[in-house]
Amino acid sequence: MSTYYHPPSPSQSQSEHSPEPECEGSNIGITSIPPTLPEPLTKHADLWFFDGSVILQAETVLFRVHKSQLSRRSIVFSDMFTLPQPPVMTTHATLADETYEGCPVVKLHDSAEDVTNLLLALYDGPKFGNNDPQDFAIVSGILRLSTKYAIDSLRSKAITHLNMAWPTTLKDWDSREDKAHAYELTSSTGHASLYPSPIDVINLARLTNAPSLLPAAFYDISRYTFAQIFEPIDDEPSHFRGIFGGGMLCADDMRRLALGKEASAHAVSAVIHGMGRGPLAHSRKGAFSVHSHSPAHSPVSVCATPGACRRDFAELVALATQHYVCDRERGYADPLYVAEELGALKSADVSECRACARALEVWAAKERERMWKMIPLWFRLES
Repeated sequence: MSTYYHPPSPSQSQSEHSPEPECEGSNIGITSIPPTLPEPLTKHADLWFFDGSVILQAETVLFRVHKSQLSRRSIVFSDMFTLPQPPVMTTHATLADETYEGCPVVKLHDSAEDVTNLLLALYDGPKFGNNDPQDFAIVSGILRLSTKYAIDSLRSKAITHLNMAWPTTLKDWDSREDKAHAYELTSSTGHASLYPSPIDVINLARLTNAPSLLPAAFYDISRYTFAQIFEPIDDEPSHFRGIFGGGMLCADDMRRLALGKEASAHAVSAVIHGMGRGPLAHSRKGAFSVHSHSPAHSPVSVCATPGACRRDFAELVALATQHYVCDRERGYADPLYVAEELGALKSADVSECRACARALEVWAAKERERMWKMIPLWFRLES
């Protein structure tokens, strides 16, 4: 069974997305160095078919594959192979005026790693993992090249897979968070994160025109301070140092992040103070009806002690304000988490007022749905 290609380390990768920085200063006092000899070309061990009809070259790696397979899946390759005689240069590749073992050579302007993963996905079908950083390195390359070469079916599968970690629904977001929390509990590495840098996800979504990934990625990164994002402690692995594009957001996305973080912080304080109106909302008969998503599908009854419950809710608001706003405990920048926690403060099984406990659960669920729909607006992603 073929396995996906992984470079020895990010520092050794010759990815097109991480150009080496230019040296500062002038050339005074520096002697010129003779150009080094080109590295020898190597045949890929798994993607070299004896009956292949075309050779793709990416960096120093050669792939002998089939024109028919590429043309069937990609209109870009199909057009390339029907163009006039070489040499032909496009923004995607160069159809060189040369052959190798009797096959025409197409020089791709892509990394060998990405081309390997793309071709394996075309021949064997995509074999995606659990959306961890290693899996993301594979899937992101497949998405980039399937977009570049117009391989629509593979592009769609890559986006669908990434949407499992960067979802479009609140239900899927909660499932994603449960997996992340379970990973943190079982990981032997401190500050471990199941998922890759959301900066990488945002930059990938921009590069490949995959806007469905953006709201969850922006919300994810907004939960951390700017110091955690851009100045992580040296002896801790950073969740936010991106691999592609230097790990930075463009100016427009930095503005969106700043505005979204501010809106998210306001949402935390708003949802805490909104909880204080809980008893008033159901002190009248008929204020709540049956909700299919509420526990046991049971109706919410009427509060029999509105005065006591009003004082109880006031105390809960004060405690929540101290915990999430003043002390800045976990969740202070995560309104979805805060609303979920608030909804569980008065368990219906142990609370003296089951009506208030049930009403609080229903209210919190509605608040979370409302906030989820607001995320694209918080981060100015609607336009």
